[in-house]
Amino acid sequence: MSADAKRKHAVTAWLERAGPTAFSAYAIIAAFSVYFCMYAFRKPFTAAKFEGNFDVPGLGPLDWKVILVVSQVLGYTLSKFAGIKVVSEMSPARRGLAIVVLIAVAEGALGLFAITPAPWSAVFLFINGVPLGMIWGLVFGFLEGRRTTEALGAGLSASFIVASGAVKTVGAWVLGWGVSEAAMPFVVGLLFFPALLLFVFLLSLLPPPSAEDEALRVRREPMDGPARKRFFMAFWPGLIVLVGLHFFLTALRTIRDDFGADIWRSLGFGNKPEIMTWSEIPVAIGVLIGLGLLMRIKDNRKALLVVLVLMATGSALVGLMTLAFEAGLVSPEVWMISIGLGLYLAYVPFGSMLFDRLIAAAGWVATAGFMIYVTDAVGYLGSVSLTLYKDLGGSTSWLEFIIWMGYVTSILCAAAFVFAALYFARRLRPAKA
Repeated sequence: MSADAKRKHAVTAWLERAGPTAFSAYAIIAAFSVYFCMYAFRKPFTAAKFEGNFDVPGLGPLDWKVILVVSQVLGYTLSKFAGIKVVSEMSPARRGLAIVVLIAVAEGALGLFAITPAPWSAVFLFINGVPLGMIWGLVFGFLEGRRTTEALGAGLSASFIVASGAVKTVGAWVLGWGVSEAAMPFVVGLLFFPALLLFVFLLSLLPPPSAEDEALRVRREPMDGPARKRFFMAFWPGLIVLVGLHFFLTALRTIRDDFGADIWRSLGFGNKPEIMTWSEIPVAIGVLIGLGLLMRIKDNRKALLVVLVLMATGSALVGLMTLAFEAGLVSPEVWMISIGLGLYLAYVPFGSMLFDRLIAAAGWVATAGFMIYVTDAVGYLGSVSLTLYKDLGGSTSWLEFIIWMGYVTSILCAAAFVFAALYFARRLRPAKA
């Protein structure tokens, strides 16, 4: 056995003996850091203005930044559809290497983006998005099916809440060094790549779920096509509602994220790029507290229903705080933070605990990655559709558009979450005492 293998065995053995607190701390740090680093290959370009317009056949003139955002999201969306099969069938032993290879491909695409003239360079942002869309499922695969999955999932989810603003701030700094808008995303990726390799290695040392984990959360296994079909058909009314509402939820989250710099400029904060980082910290803390408390609920059916109610509450918060902002009752900073909190309380459980608890409550041997990628695939279609709708529909600013989207998403999603809670309450029988 090599020295590296011995070290890996020693760390994994220690993690198997470690208590829940030490294990969770290690797992959260490793998973958080991997996904945080991934954002350095996806979001920095949105910190730049990319001004100008280009004619798109069949659509007419489109804003250059919109073309770039849509190109990457289209690649990301394609990745989500591919991930329904790839992620749900991926064996645990291959996840770490797959993460590194996929992100290396994404960085290579950013390099080609930097040297290719516009508008043809948009092709490479599309290519950049294709591998990145599968990273979440691969990382979450290390965390699901454990008694502490809520805490682990909340810690992982905090990464994309904080990372998006952080890497855009880094992108703005790199632009300040004199790096061009086209080259900036590639440079930011290079800065983060060594850390990515380190944290993927640390994540790969996690042992599989223990016997106690499996007793509490059901054994997890890759799912082939027939297994995926059986699971979906067993719960199709509730799952279709969840998939449908994710169309709007992901669209609002993506628009707030990709055009956050533009929205902050409209609110009068164009000379403060650091606001994109610090404004997300209270959002991340609030989501961590709200979702972390669910770990205390051992009954999986009860936890599933509670998280659906929490998601409905988050959706309602978006609309209520938008109404308060338009009435002048809260400041722009409070509004952006509060709609972020409500949005992520509704959005984050899709990728962490919602389907993990559903599988456990149903007693189904499966993997949460399947439904995570079904909802994400439809969600990112919503993101592309509504981004194009906004740009082709008139001169409405991103600030005005996100206000409108906030109301629509709040009403539709809150109602849909309530329906889903009622459906699963009837469909899943309470555990026997």
